[in-house]
Amino acid sequence: LGLPDSPGVPKGATAGTLCATYNDLASVEALLKENEVAAVILEPVVGNAGFIAPTKEFLVGLRELSTKYGALLVFDEVMTGFRIAYGGAQAYFGVTPDVTCLGKVIGGGLPVGAYGGRRDIMEMVAPAGPMYQAGTLSGNPLAMTAGIKTMERLKQPGTYEHLDKITGKLINGILEAGKDAGHAVCGGYISGMFGLFFCEGPVTCFSDATKSDTAKFAKWHRAMLEKGIYLAPSQYEAGFTGLKHTEEDIDRTIAAAKEVFAML
Repeated sequence: LGLPDSPGVPKGATAGTLCATYNDLASVEALLKENEVAAVILEPVVGNAGFIAPTKEFLVGLRELSTKYGALLVFDEVMTGFRIAYGGAQAYFGVTPDVTCLGKVIGGGLPVGAYGGRRDIMEMVAPAGPMYQAGTLSGNPLAMTAGIKTMERLKQPGTYEHLDKITGKLINGILEAGKDAGHAVCGGYISGMFGLFFCEGPVTCFSDATKSDTAKFAKWHRAMLEKGIYLAPSQYEAGFTGLKHTEEDIDRTIAAAKEVFAML
C-alpha cells in the first residue's frame, strides 16, 4: 500500500514499499512477479501487530520465493532473536535468511543494534565496500560486556525449557480465564514470546488482528495494572517472559486475570 504509518512520515519514505499478507505465500508471489523487488523483509514471528506465529511452510516458502525471484530475504529478529531460541526464529524454524537484524538483546538491554548476513552482502559495507555505515554506540564497551554476559546466561542448561514452561502456563491460563468468563479471546506463544487478542480468532495476519475488541483490551489492561500486573499496553504488541519470572509470578498473574475478566 505504501502508506506512511505515522504523522510526519512523508509519502516518499514508503513509496518503494509493497505490503503482502503475512502467512499468505500467494500474496507475496504476486508482488514478486509484478515488481522488481530488492528484498522481502519481515518479522519471522510477528510482534508488532500482537503475537502472530507463522506456519513453517510460510517461512520455507518465503525462502524459496526470494531465491526464485532474486530478492534478499531479511528477518527482523529484534524481538525473536535469542528469545524464542538461542539462534532466533531462523534456528527455531530452520529457515536461513540472507540478512538478520538484531536489537538491544545483544547489549543485555543497553542501546545497540546490529545486522549481519552473507559475506557477499556484508562486503558491500564500508570499509570493504561502498555503503557507508557508522553509529555512535557501535561497539560500546558497556553494552558489549552486558551482551556477552547475557549470551553466557542464555547458554546455560534449562534456559529455554524454563521460558517455554512458564510462558505456556501463563498464556493458557489467561485464555482459559477469559473463555470461562464468556469473553472471545485467542492467543498463543513460542518460548518466551506470547500474545492474546480479544476476538474469536484464529489470528494469522494483521487484518485478523484488527477484528479485536481494542476497547475491551484497554479496560482489561488498566484493571490488570491496578492489580500490579504490567502487560504490553497495546492490543497490537507481543508480551515477553524472562528468566526471573517464577511459577508464583505466573500463578499470581493468572489469578489477577480471572478476577479482571469476571469484572469486564
